[in-house]
Order: sequence, then C-alpha cells, then structure tokens
Amino acid sequence: MNENLDFIKKIQLSFPRLSKGQRMIAEYIMNNYDKAAFMTAAKLGEKVGVSESTVVRFANVLDFEGYPQMQKVLQEILRTRLTTVQRIELTSDYSNEESILKRVLKADMDNIRITMSEADLKAFEDSVNSIIEADHIYIVALRSSKALADFLGFYLNLVRGNIHTVTHSISDIFEILFRVDKNDLVIGIGFPRYSSKTIEALDYAKSQGAKVLAITDSLLSPLASHSDYTLIAKSNMESFVDSLVAPLSLLNALIVGVGIKEKSSLSDSFSKLEKIWEKYKIYS
Repeated sequence: MNENLDFIKKIQLSFPRLSKGQRMIAEYIMNNYDKAAFMTAAKLGEKVGVSESTVVRFANVLDFEGYPQMQKVLQEILRTRLTTVQRIELTSDYSNEESILKRVLKADMDNIRITMSEADLKAFEDSVNSIIEADHIYIVALRSSKALADFLGFYLNLVRGNIHTVTHSISDIFEILFRVDKNDLVIGIGFPRYSSKTIEALDYAKSQGAKVLAITDSLLSPLASHSDYTLIAKSNMESFVDSLVAPLSLLNALIVGVGIKEKSSLSDSFSKLEKIWEKYKIYS
C-alpha cells in the first residue's frame, strides 16, 4: 500500500475483521490522530484500555512489521496536517521547567541522531558539487525556515559570490527568480507546515531549467517532488515550535563540504576579509 496516503483508508477497510480491542485502538486513532501519532505502544494501550501487545498486533494486522513502523507512517502524515492549536495541545505533558528543558533537548538530539543515521551521502556529495558548479544560487525559504536561509546565505556568500536569498512572500519571490536559468541552482528549504509559496518557487525554477536542491524533512515532502537533489533533516517536535536544530546542523555540513572543495579560493577570500574587518573594526 501507499503508506502515507492509504493509512486511514486501510484502517477503515480492516475494521470489520479487527478484534474488540483492536477496534478500540482504531477508533481512538481515527478520532485523536494528532495525539496517537506521538504515543508509545504502551501509552496508547493504556489510553485505550488494552494491553501493549494488542497495540503491536493491531500494527501487524495493518501489514506493518511492528508498531514503530506504523507510528512513523502516521507521524509523516500528521506533521503536515497539524494546526498550531493542535501542536500546542501536544505540550500538555510538559509539567515543569526541568521537564521542558530535558524533553526539548532530547527531541533535538534524537532529530540529529536520526538525520545522521539516515543520511544519503551520495545526495550530499551531489548537493555540494551543484553549489560549486552553479553560476547563481537562489535560496528560497519562508516563515520559520527564513532563519535557515539567512544562515546558509551568509556563509555561502563568504565562500563564493552570486548568492540570492529569497525570504519574502507573494510577488517578491518571482521578481527575484525571474532571471533564473539552466546554469543556476535554486535551494528550497521547508519543513511542516510547508509553505505553498516555496513549493511554487521550486516549480517555477524547474520550468526554467534550473537545478533544484530541496532541504526538507522527508522524501515525501512536496519540496522533494520538485527537486533534483534532496537532503533530509528531521524536525520532529511535540510543540508549536519548529525544531530547526538538525536542519541547521545539516547546513553546517553543507557549508563545510563546499568550503573544503573550494579551499584555495576560500583562503584568499578570508585573507581579504580579515583585512577589511580589521580596518573597519567589524569585531570588537
């Protein structure tokens, strides 16, 4: 089955042959999908009033190898659908300051760990080369992803020139992108909830023959469907705040990768910059 598109439909079709306990699980997921996606098998079982093993068997009935696989698919669907209000409700278990600090830091650590374990080294190498080879680079990122675009644009501009950061909205995007052509690279950065304008910008870039690099959270992301290269960084967070720690770490690696391959020219650039910084007292 197409896991992300047919998951809810799969539950509906399987409902007649489920046991009583499994039907209770199915009903809870259907009515509380925003909460169920982030529960462990034990916690879901406790909430519904069945055993943990019943929850595991429920996942098996739906043709998953186990509960973690089912949960991952459900999370992939839900992260793009959750409203801000629903995400605020997910923080209800954050009972005190210590709990908040530890849970948020742990979530960020988990995002980096998963991003590292699932890294596509070939895609990373191709992305580095595409940055080096492009005549002009356009970085498109809106809303909370704007901070990532500013960071990437700042350092790439030091490594090489012709960097254009597109972090505005509506018509501004296309007024900046209208000169893009087949010799250019457009980098789109977006995480749930995905900005429709970022997706439209990547679609336009492809129509003009430009190469597209998507930096997003999943190969199922709408940004990935418009890209030549896709780099994945996890951004899971049980909160109304987007977790940008793993994406920022990925950008760090990308900048370093480009810098190493451009080491000789980079050294000349920074030698000149150091003189400018010293002359105009840029740093105290």
